[in-house]
Amino acid sequence: MASSDEAIEKSAILLIALGEEYAAQALQHLGPREVQRIGYAMASLRAVPHVRIESVLDEFLNTAETAAALHTDTDSYIRSILTKALGDDKASNLISRILHGGDTNGIEGLKWMDASTVSDLIRNEHPQIIATLLVHLEHDHASEILNYFSERLRNDVVLRIATLEGVQPIALKELNDVMLGLLSSSANIKKSAMGGVRTVAEILNFMGTANETSVVDAIREYDPELAQKIIDEMFVFENLLDLDDRAVQLLMREIQSDSLIIAMKGASETLREKIFKNMSQRAAEMLREDLEAKGPVRLSEVEAEQKEILKIVRRLAEEGQIVIGGKGGEEMV
Repeated sequence: MASSDEAIEKSAILLIALGEEYAAQALQHLGPREVQRIGYAMASLRAVPHVRIESVLDEFLNTAETAAALHTDTDSYIRSILTKALGDDKASNLISRILHGGDTNGIEGLKWMDASTVSDLIRNEHPQIIATLLVHLEHDHASEILNYFSERLRNDVVLRIATLEGVQPIALKELNDVMLGLLSSSANIKKSAMGGVRTVAEILNFMGTANETSVVDAIREYDPELAQKIIDEMFVFENLLDLDDRAVQLLMREIQSDSLIIAMKGASETLREKIFKNMSQRAAEMLREDLEAKGPVRLSEVEAEQKEILKIVRRLAEEGQIVIGGKGGEEMV
């Protein structure tokens, strides 16, 4: 499977090859974070070999030919199947996220801005308002924004996210005024199930180690039990040790070797051995040799690759292909 960076680069090459008109039409169907990433990639591309362009176009053509198109009354169909599958309470928040039922132009505007711009825009608001805003953004976007704040503000905001149980209609109306129509003020709006321990854990998973530690320590001073709950929800690279052998084998098939080599530079010997034993003998020997041949790598690079691998772990877990154990889950028999 291609890495996230490689997929973004391929998308950028494809859009440039398609030309302005078709590229513009394609971008209209993407989300704000996707457009930002692909836009940066397009801007950074210089001379692309002809063979590389042909390879990307061939891959796109093969994918397009095998994809099946479905045509339905999309909104009503999604509402119906999610409600039947999950029930009203669980489905309501997911439906609002997918169909953007709870968002207005204000919140959509924040999603399109880069982290630095958003941080400048909201840093002087009350920490509770900032916390409420961030839970409406993608977790990696929220984490980037938090990294632009002072340590004191960052810790305060994360603590408020951790203790945020929901957003009441009156609070949404106030945010609507503050952020020029950030959220719907409809009288029948439901309380949004956002915030809480899981949200903080997901945000911290994208944050640098130093800031992550600082935030957790600050929360621990306020509420040790809450801090422990957040830590328990977090899944770090060394937690790959908690995966069973089948899960590790499945994960190895999803990771590019170059990414794995860099990530393992920061892994314990125990974790390295677990990974080696879940590979073929020849593959394990080649990985050992590559690790030994690899020179020193910056810690930031190691952490970045580990976080990319953890994204794959969380995706596989969400798809039900693997189980992240060791944190209160049911015992597998």
